[in-house]
Amino acid sequence: MFRSAGILFASALISALSAQAETPEERGEYLVRGIAGCGNCHTPMGPDGPLADQELAGRLVEKTEAFTAIAPNLTPAGRIADWTDAELARAIREGLRPDGSLIGPPMPYAMYRGLSDSDAAAMVAFLRTLPAVENDLGSSVYNMPLPPAYGPPVESVADIPRGVTVEYGEYLAGPVAHCMECHTPFGPKGPMLETDFGRGGFAFHGPWGTSHAPNLTSHEDGLAGYSDEQIAAMITEGLGADGNPLMPPMPYGYLARMSEDDLAAIIMYLRTLPPLPDKS
Repeated sequence: MFRSAGILFASALISALSAQAETPEERGEYLVRGIAGCGNCHTPMGPDGPLADQELAGRLVEKTEAFTAIAPNLTPAGRIADWTDAELARAIREGLRPDGSLIGPPMPYAMYRGLSDSDAAAMVAFLRTLPAVENDLGSSVYNMPLPPAYGPPVESVADIPRGVTVEYGEYLAGPVAHCMECHTPFGPKGPMLETDFGRGGFAFHGPWGTSHAPNLTSHEDGLAGYSDEQIAAMITEGLGADGNPLMPPMPYGYLARMSEDDLAAIIMYLRTLPPLPDKS
């Protein structure tokens, strides 16, 4: 993953030209079907994985004593069909429906608030192109109080220049792929982003059993001893350093679709995370 200055310049130039040529729908498809992994929650699952003919048609994500979370149908057959593009973008970034009601967890609003205006619009543009799939699983139920909002209104978020940089890697690992929310321990008010950022430890319960998000910081409990190639294999192939498969719910199949440059930027950013030991 080490490159000369000339190769990096050429790569940046190619990325810039590609960005100019792509349409919002193409950018949105890359994000939704790839690095953002939207289908990991919104596409029904069969015994062999996501059901291709029901892409983003909604599914039951989690049922606990605290809540029953249903990821809604995002195709034109779903309830979002009557929302304006601005209303849908607001729902993605702020968790607010057009009627002002709040969308509950596990949608990663702590991260999605940082989506740039153009990327949020691109995701909406792509969702509008999906074929309509009838699938209404009802509404989520929360047996716990939800806040009035997840923060102040998102006025405007500028684009981060694309490239193999720490800054762009931070954007991809944060607002786009929301890696840092799952890999940060949860407290009473959500992910402990200010004190335990990237420390891992959050438990996911599913038919596979229980998996724990690993430490992504530069500590020896985290990624300090891993090569770039090993980290890339973990992210995109779901393979541990020993070659054995890792457990869900990491969206390996979606992350495998990201570009080589985007993957390199994410790894570059992870190397900068301040070292924190595993949370005991």
